[in-house]
Amino acid sequence: MELEQQFVHITRLIAEAKHRAYQAVNHELVTLYWNIGAYLHHQVSTKVWGKAVVKELADFIAKTEPNVRGFSAQNLWRMKQFYETYKDEPKLATLWREIPWSHQKLIMPCKTAQERAFYLQLTLKERLSFRELERQINASYYERVMLGNAQLNDVHKALPQDIVNVLNVFTWDDND
Repeated sequence: MELEQQFVHITRLIAEAKHRAYQAVNHELVTLYWNIGAYLHHQVSTKVWGKAVVKELADFIAKTEPNVRGFSAQNLWRMKQFYETYKDEPKLATLWREIPWSHQKLIMPCKTAQERAFYLQLTLKERLSFRELERQINASYYERVMLGNAQLNDVHKALPQDIVNVLNVFTWDDND
């Protein structure tokens, strides 16, 4: 039995190393997409490149790197959107670098930076799968949490007066 426990320890080490390797690859991939998005943003915003040039870039990548996937014109535009979404939010950089690209595509369209930060943190904290994150976003989890917090704040603001009102109801006169 002890030998089996030792084997389990080794398989656990293997699994942990695979997980760290996946995280490192994801970190580099997301950083690559950020850098490509920044470059595209600069080229397009300075009017050096237009939409046709981005399509030409996608075709060039496909021709020169036939084994590389994920650099279609649509994905290149998505990388530009990714950069534009987070470029003014440096505090979120440590969060979005840890989230897989598939998750990023779900979070980017969120309405506000606060909502994006919420889903980034939730994904990291709860280790949400793509499907679970998608379910939370589609169920407006952020809005429900914010509404619940607002209602809780309203209760806290009203609480002292409510306590006074309750005490007034339950006061009695010693002469009764």
